[in-house]
Amino acid sequence: MNGTRPTILFGILLLIILFFTSLAPLAGSQTSNANAAAESGSAASLQPFDVKAAVDAYLARVPADQRARSDAYFEGGYWLLLWDFLSTAVVMWVLLHFRWSARMRDVAERVTRFKPLQTALYWVQFVVVVSVIIFPLTVYEGYLREHKYGLSNQTFGQWMRDQVIGLAVAAVLGAILLALLFGVVRRLGKNWWVWGSAVSLIFIAFVVLIAPVFIFPLFNKFTKLEVPRIKGPILSLARANGIPATDVYVFDASRQSNRVSANVSGFAGTTRVSLNDNLLRRCSLAGIESTMGHEMGHYVLNHEFKGLVLNGVVVVLMFGLLNWGLNAGLARWGASWGIRGITDLAVVPLAVLLLAIFSFVLTPVNNTITRTMEYEADLYGINASQQPDGEAEVDLMLGEYRKLDPGPIEEFVFFDHPSGRTRITAAMRWKAEHLPGAPLGSVGR
Repeated sequence: MNGTRPTILFGILLLIILFFTSLAPLAGSQTSNANAAAESGSAASLQPFDVKAAVDAYLARVPADQRARSDAYFEGGYWLLLWDFLSTAVVMWVLLHFRWSARMRDVAERVTRFKPLQTALYWVQFVVVVSVIIFPLTVYEGYLREHKYGLSNQTFGQWMRDQVIGLAVAAVLGAILLALLFGVVRRLGKNWWVWGSAVSLIFIAFVVLIAPVFIFPLFNKFTKLEVPRIKGPILSLARANGIPATDVYVFDASRQSNRVSANVSGFAGTTRVSLNDNLLRRCSLAGIESTMGHEMGHYVLNHEFKGLVLNGVVVVLMFGLLNWGLNAGLARWGASWGIRGITDLAVVPLAVLLLAIFSFVLTPVNNTITRTMEYEADLYGINASQQPDGEAEVDLMLGEYRKLDPGPIEEFVFFDHPSGRTRITAAMRWKAEHLPGAPLGSVGR
């Protein structure tokens, strides 16, 4: 499910576009479990299948030193959530207190009188200035730390290339959305936040739908899969689940890391079934089928749209709070910051600061929304692919960069995907109920 964490710059863009994260790749492993599955099936007639024992046996495959390393990496991410928030807060305060934001607005207004173009020019300045200030933390978080834990294959030059591309994408998308939002603010006055949230959600939906075809290829090369023994089962799985796909695409994620991922998304002509080269290289066919079943589950269960609805409730709440916070903040400090009002472009850092606060506080809520849909996709994928051991195989690789066995509160607060133990337990429970010759409901759980 998840690849590397987004850089702080992308985090700020996501703050602007209301924190709706897009697709998360599913992780996998290179160990084939076909023999284990067969042995478990034949043993079913001799004794009941012990789900907990099977889960513990899978988790025991990960050496203790690897578990400690992945736990340290993932738990370090908890602190990075705090540092990202604090760094964002400090940078936004600097932009406001020293009137840098007001000066960037003045530059944009001197260049043109056309409001949307003023917004775009301001946003480009904002993105560049912020990216320069937080660059040291971005390098540590996105490059040095990833190499420290052996999770990146990129040289610094290759990593910087992706950062520059990401900066350009953030500049373009942010400028478009910001122009739309300020247009709403200027026309609707005090009720702007209601329609602003609707405009933001529509924009996010549009970006999520076109991203697999028009944005992802900016970072990776996509080619058609030409391996019949893998392509055939994937397309068969797609047809069986009503997904209109005639080709499967492979992208070269190995240029960035050894993580595996896959994706089924899009709308109408943009629908694409894709997986990365690491998935092909590291996973058994059972693991690949389970992974693709999970991703097809997201598509068939309309998780992109359901996520928009669920996150939409949060977004409307946040926009309402944002409207209140902007008015209160401007009444108290607006003059000293050189901000003329809520329609002034210079107000952007204050908006980002407030959204950062709301998002930080709502972390468990946002994680729960995503984690619930990921669990649903897990169950769908197991039923569609009928590969419970493939699912467990995939879940073990999650242990390379995700804590496999957290406490319940820890999982609730910090996990945007189910933990490894939770996911493998679901797979083994499915296996117990489908062992050869076992009547439905007769196998102990």
